[in-house]
Amino acid sequence: MADHVKYLEKYYDKKVFVVWGRKEPRTGGIILALAAAKEEAEKIITEDPFYIHGLAEITVTECLISKYQPDLKGLLG
Repeated sequence: MADHVKYLEKYYDKKVFVVWGRKEPRTGGIILALAAAKEEAEKIITEDPFYIHGLAEITVTECLISKYQPDLKGLLG
């Protein structure tokens, strides 16, 4: 788990991972990431220790943002 958290923090510091947390009930987690393309997100996933060791099934779902709170403008570019 410590290595997974280091991975999360690495991409949080790079402003790629915006939000993450456990699902309730605890059946996994969700990461909200800002990536230039799906392929970039898929490449980043290959560094996750959960992915490397087959501990999680990971799905990338793309979203085209239509509207967001103005406070997020700097984050979303």
